[in-house]
Amino acid sequence: MAGRSANLPAAAVARRAARVRLVGLDVDGVLTDGRLYFGSRGEALKAFDVRDGLGIQLLRAAGIGVAIVTGRSSAIVAARARDLGISQVLQGQRDKHAGWQRLMSGGGLTAAECAFMGDDWPDLAVLVSVGLAATVADAPEEVRRRVHWVAPSTGGRGAVRDLAALILRAQGRFDGMFAAALQPAPFVAAPGADAPAPRRRAAPRAVKAGAAHG
Repeated sequence: MAGRSANLPAAAVARRAARVRLVGLDVDGVLTDGRLYFGSRGEALKAFDVRDGLGIQLLRAAGIGVAIVTGRSSAIVAARARDLGISQVLQGQRDKHAGWQRLMSGGGLTAAECAFMGDDWPDLAVLVSVGLAATVADAPEEVRRRVHWVAPSTGGRGAVRDLAALILRAQGRFDGMFAAALQPAPFVAAPGADAPAPRRRAAPRAVKAGAAHG
């Protein structure tokens, strides 16, 4: 299912996606469904979608950088980023645009080479400054009207996976990566895993002297 473009035709969105070298992501409402689970000691958990995780892995496998820029600070986000191999993580960013600009300039990237997916007003300053601005299907209408592309999926439910597919298709990588996924992968033992011990042949049973032989 194709995403919706608020202001650009699909061909124009594809041209922008073809230039992307770095994808920035908000967390709450993009990588999650936006709900916050609190216990008596503060934030207790966040739920992430494995499809979004795969989308991030596919982008990184294609040589496209992925960064997280979020206004909140959470050890859970840091753990999820480590799990996905994301090293560029900016948390506690009251001014997301300033943090994003530092990240972009540090990588020697132009705005046209960057994409960002946000879901609400705190993301707007970044969204209007990048080459490919994207949001989730359940973002407020005023945000959806100001981006280049709206994912068919909602936040925390595959929207990032949708964005990854859009970019990989625009860059001519999607079909080749999908074809590779259809091939059986060779078994690789996990680091430090022990090889199975060779099977020992059972020793012949001793026969009592004088026993009859059939």
